Amino acid sequence: MILTAPARGFSGFTLIEVVISAALMALILTAAYLCLNAGIAGKKLVEPRADIIQNARVAMALLTADLRAACPLAKEYAFLGMQRTVGEMEADNMDFATHNYTPHRAREGDYCQESFYLDKNPRTGRFSLWRRRNPLFAPDPLSGGSKEEIAQGLLGARFEYSNGTDWFSNWGEIKGAAKAENSNRDQPNLTGMPQAVRITLLFDSNPKAQPAAPNEERQPEPPLVFQTVARLNLAGRSADAAAEPAGPPTPVADMN
Repeated sequence: MILTAPARGFSGFTLIEVVISAALMALILTAAYLCLNAGIAGKKLVEPRADIIQNARVAMALLTADLRAACPLAKEYAFLGMQRTVGEMEADNMDFATHNYTPHRAREGDYCQESFYLDKNPRTGRFSLWRRRNPLFAPDPLSGGSKEEIAQGLLGARFEYSNGTDWFSNWGEIKGAAKAENSNRDQPNLTGMPQAVRITLLFDSNPKAQPAAPNEERQPEPPLVFQTVARLNLAGRSADAAAEPAGPPTPVADMN
């Protein structure tokens, strides 16, 4: 009689198990890649917008602080706001004086002549918001001083002015310049100080985007719009002072 040894069992994966495992692994890797790619794309989208929001907050804070302490610029014109465009872009500018200034040199007070306007940055070729400041009583209050860049990457700036009842796109006038308004009502005398200024700034929502082709211009995306209203705290006081009639002369005691 011949005795045979029992057959030993061999453990391992079948072909079908290997195929299923490979398919599951491929699905997991694809899902992980999609999640990672979405996270990177979201970061690229959020980071420039976060910088834009911060720039807008700083620009709005500077504009609002200076306007709240605004005072007459000169005898000829207390406040100037002009509507203008550069191509199809709104690029308004305004000139006024403010007490929101800390003296840095001798013979300086808390009075400063200012201008806000849009101009191109020579390094980037894109428009920025600039502020001109002159703490001296200059013969020409619309020039002189030094300028500083307030915010970069703007696609427009609009300033509107309120007399307490209506909003206007221009305020004051220089000799030879015509006034324009955005109201069909009878035009009041837009001199002195406005009661409030409505500030609208338009920023490039994706300034780091590149054109589709090297020789093509980049098509800008819809801009991010920021708006606020700054009330001029000294406007009412200056108007009251101008309208207040002179009182009777103060009697002087006879010393004889």
